[in-house]
Amino acid sequence: MKFFLCILALQQLYVLSVAQDFDFFYFVVQWPGAYCDSRHSCCYPKTGKPAADFGIHGLWPNYKTGGWPQNCNPDSTFDELRVSDLMSNLQREWPTLSCPSNDGVHFWTHEWEKHGTCAESELDQHDYFEAGLKLKQKANLLHALTNAGIKPDDKFYEIKDIERAIKEAIGFAPGIECNKDSSHNSQLYQIYLCVDTSASNFINCPVMPHGRCDSRVQFPKF
Repeated sequence: MKFFLCILALQQLYVLSVAQDFDFFYFVVQWPGAYCDSRHSCCYPKTGKPAADFGIHGLWPNYKTGGWPQNCNPDSTFDELRVSDLMSNLQREWPTLSCPSNDGVHFWTHEWEKHGTCAESELDQHDYFEAGLKLKQKANLLHALTNAGIKPDDKFYEIKDIERAIKEAIGFAPGIECNKDSSHNSQLYQIYLCVDTSASNFINCPVMPHGRCDSRVQFPKF
């Protein structure tokens, strides 16, 4: 009996340690014009076409070694009631473009259960989604780019100029991920910003994501 209790305690300790063991967050936003160009189809959410702005993809715990935890607590499920006061902001700032058209709950459920549960040592469910919303407002990436003359107008821009504009705005270098549209143009798709474990402050990235981009990339209209 003592042996069984010892094993059970070790299992619980392991689950707890996995949930707490991360070094930083990737805060990831995506450009909707590139998402729709890179997919066979994209669908606007039931609330209508999102604004022509970066939308939040996720807030992802990561390790300095390059890996990441996921699905850390199967008992912690997404609960709309816990984020009811954030719902209008989530619909606007964290929209889904997946098909068929939907209300976003499936997307937020996925993000919480895969990524958010691995940050429960720092953030409960409400704090997790609120942190993502605050980080988007704090970064204000579209404003940073347009101020540098980089606009979503289907034109091509130097990737180094995009990186420089973001670094000047937030103080830290971003990771950039690109996609290819049907004409094989390299497009600005996702931007990764590194954040401390409190999900409050941008930091230097311990590990940069492996995004493949041409030296010049298109910033597509949406």
